Amino acid sequence: MQIGFFGEVARRLVDDESGCITYRPHFLDEREALRTFEQLRERVEWHSERRWMYEREVDVPRLTSGYRDTEEMPEPLPRLLARGRAEVRAPFNAVGLNLYRDERDSVAPHNDHLYELETGEPIALISLGETRRMTIRSKSQPRRTVDVDLEPGSLLVMSYETQLHYDHGVPKQRKKAGPRMSVVFRVRPGS
Repeated sequence: MQIGFFGEVARRLVDDESGCITYRPHFLDEREALRTFEQLRERVEWHSERRWMYEREVDVPRLTSGYRDTEEMPEPLPRLLARGRAEVRAPFNAVGLNLYRDERDSVAPHNDHLYELETGEPIALISLGETRRMTIRSKSQPRRTVDVDLEPGSLLVMSYETQLHYDHGVPKQRKKAGPRMSVVFRVRPGS
């Protein structure tokens, strides 16, 4: 099913009692997406992380960063945050960033931690840089898998309910890939 986002067609990837996920390919035009990627790559303070998995500490296979709307953010994040709020009509107050350096960087299937989300509020993700595939899988029967190639400048919006019923991830890939970035807007409790 397709829906209009201010005159542009977006696809509904999921739209039922388990939640709603929409994908809009050209939220940012090609030039703006490239310029935004370059600015954020240079201006954001990127961090590498380690976490416990499989009974040992491992490197997280991507770089991360994040800001609350009460903090000073590097340009163009304030502009992107305002645009995301207006487009999705949600009071986003946090921006998370992930930098996938190449085809080996990934994020395992997961849902966002519900205690870190304001109940009922959506999550929106702008993709920049190389196109990478996101896999979205239902947690229960009947099993449903949706693969979406997140193009530069695209916007993916997941309702709060999808975090209860689906996992999403960006798998490693065999084919060589350049860097890709996600800019994720959330409503965090307590602001």
